[in-house]
Amino acid sequence: MTSRLTPLFLRRLLQYLFTAICLLAGVRLYLFCMWAAGQSGAFVARPPVAEGFLPISAVMALKFYLFTGLFDPVHPAGLTILMAALLASLLLRKGFCAFICPVGLASDLLSGLGKRLGFGGAGPRWLDLAARQLKFVLLAACLYFFLSMPLMAMRGYLMGEHNIAADASMLRFFLAPSPTTLIVLGVLAVGTLLARNVWCRWLCPYGALLGLAALFGPTAVRRDDGPCTKCGRCERACPSGILIRRKTDVRAPECIGCAQCVGACPEPGALEVRAMGKTISWRWLGLGTAGVILAAWLIAEATGHWASALPLEMTKPIYGAIFRTL
Repeated sequence: MTSRLTPLFLRRLLQYLFTAICLLAGVRLYLFCMWAAGQSGAFVARPPVAEGFLPISAVMALKFYLFTGLFDPVHPAGLTILMAALLASLLLRKGFCAFICPVGLASDLLSGLGKRLGFGGAGPRWLDLAARQLKFVLLAACLYFFLSMPLMAMRGYLMGEHNIAADASMLRFFLAPSPTTLIVLGVLAVGTLLARNVWCRWLCPYGALLGLAALFGPTAVRRDDGPCTKCGRCERACPSGILIRRKTDVRAPECIGCAQCVGACPEPGALEVRAMGKTISWRWLGLGTAGVILAAWLIAEATGHWASALPLEMTKPIYGAIFRTL
């Protein structure tokens, strides 16, 4: 097992594990919605982990919590997951993107297929650098909207029916996609085949937020110019297309902390993971991120910040109305 435990192996192991958890949550959410719509007699509890797919609601809830001290009672797991992702990014780079996010796994697999088909490059450097700024533009627009929104209006949205059943709306979005949705997803899929990780590198505002958090963290990949031969294997392994050979400390917001560059480097000591000036094992990036997520879940469960506080008799008709016409 030790010989097989490479950065990529550990990354895929954690990605598949958390993707399986998300898929199971999706099935349970579907069964709950069918029960709420009166199309199934068996009751299945709504899985709180599905709230991880509601970043807009979570960001709004985070602002409301910071300004009022009130933890979101509607989707507390979504807020917990956002806070855990930010903490993991601050401590261990963008570990949520590298090891947890199922969208990142799908993007990686599509990029790998594109590479086998002879595509999958980063494209012209000038285009790549310009396109990377798009996610920050989208993030800035979202943050401006959230920060300028009055607290009372935000509270009204968070407690409104649209937000209460937002996870059901998201599930229906995937179960019954519109033609526009299929076109957009198709364009992203083709784009990812042609250029590596288009959504993650160029467009994801959630990843942009986590990347900014990682800039202030103590952990980074460090390149030693002495043993480094500038062979380029690290850059070919990097899913974010970072020009590692031109850097000493790899702190770009696009660095997800996957350590695949370290695993690909043939020269001992040329690339290392360092935290607060000390060399640490690359394993801590993945295992530490998973540990932060697990600890956040356990603390949230113990403090009543995981399952929704809304009574079932209130939420059942709202969820049922969304799925009754599916």
